[in-house]
Amino acid sequence: MREFVVEADGGSRGNPGPAGYGAVVRDAATGETLAEAAEYLGVATNNVAEYRGLLAGLRAAHGLDPRATVRVRMDSKLVVEQMSGRWKIKHPAMKPLAAEARSVFPPDRVTYEWIPRASNQHADRLANEAMDAGARGERWSPSASTAELDSGAAVGAGAGAGAGAGAGAGVGGGGGGGGEAGAGTAADVGAARTVATPGWGPPDMGAPATFVLLRHGETPLTPQKRFSGSGGSDPSLSDTGREQAGKAAAALARRGTVQAVVTSPLARTRQTAEIVADRLGLDVSVEEGLRETDFGAWEGLTFAEVRERWPDDLNAWLTSPDAEPTGGGESFAATGARIAATRDKLVAAHAGRTVLLVSHVTPIKTLVQLALGAPTESLFRMELSAASLSAVAYYADGGASVRLFNETSHLR
Repeated sequence: MREFVVEADGGSRGNPGPAGYGAVVRDAATGETLAEAAEYLGVATNNVAEYRGLLAGLRAAHGLDPRATVRVRMDSKLVVEQMSGRWKIKHPAMKPLAAEARSVFPPDRVTYEWIPRASNQHADRLANEAMDAGARGERWSPSASTAELDSGAAVGAGAGAGAGAGAGAGVGGGGGGGGEAGAGTAADVGAARTVATPGWGPPDMGAPATFVLLRHGETPLTPQKRFSGSGGSDPSLSDTGREQAGKAAAALARRGTVQAVVTSPLARTRQTAEIVADRLGLDVSVEEGLRETDFGAWEGLTFAEVRERWPDDLNAWLTSPDAEPTGGGESFAATGARIAATRDKLVAAHAGRTVLLVSHVTPIKTLVQLALGAPTESLFRMELSAASLSAVAYYADGGASVRLFNETSHLR
């Protein structure tokens, strides 16, 4: 089995301030540099930059050989201890990044090692080059002494943070330093070479992968505001829901831009997708990763009923993305990791196309949250109506742009 060494670093000049990361992938047997990645993140904290560097390095390694084992070496004690499971991840901005990093390779194939900053100079240099390039409004590119990557051109499957992403608290700065404060392909390696620059993107990135996000129409549970996830009764659309789906189909037909329809496997989304696809003359494909969160024992209950029965569990769920609904439901952190992996898979499969994703409240909100680089608690601050339309574009440099959210004019 092939073995890689991933060295990663991140820094923030101001913390938070202009930030960037660098990562390098080496052959463990020969020490040969196989891949490099760097990105200017806009304004972010040191810890966010460190985690983004880790994620980019793991994705680059996965693109080279998804069956490999990986030794991660970083000078961030925080990231190494948290990813090794010895320290608890407390800050909400770090949790989805850590979950996303854990999803790249099976955990038993990745080990973490702390190294002094002096031993991490390659990744440190890349991070600083990315920050310097971002300050000049330029794109980072490897120096003449840098080994070229084995893969071809970038086709866009990045983490979706882009310019200006990142939030949270931490200490340190400059080129790195620790402190406390959502499956890849060869396309991921190519995308990691290109850096998202602040402001408007360069004109040569090509057409983005655009996801038009349609929440399913109403079910009998929707107007009653009951928890309805992937672990409940799997309700079908009501008469109102079918009417809403028809109106959404008409609106999308007038726009005429959708080229494919992908849906969650649950009944309400499949029925909505079929109504739209029939109007557009398209087939429907099912993506398991687009399913709603499993709300455990809360399925079918109202918020008030859950608070009455399990007040402590509900309070924990409202304050921590790692908290699960009573009875073994799915946490927001787990949902975020699942949605991030699904997003990357679909972006790689539909580069340059406009695709309708028919899904649910939590997955759609999570896609928007990840695109904005917003904290997990932002999910509670978004209103998403039944049969509403939203849209996010994903570019070849890994950046994302939220173009529409909770559009319901077609229902009126």
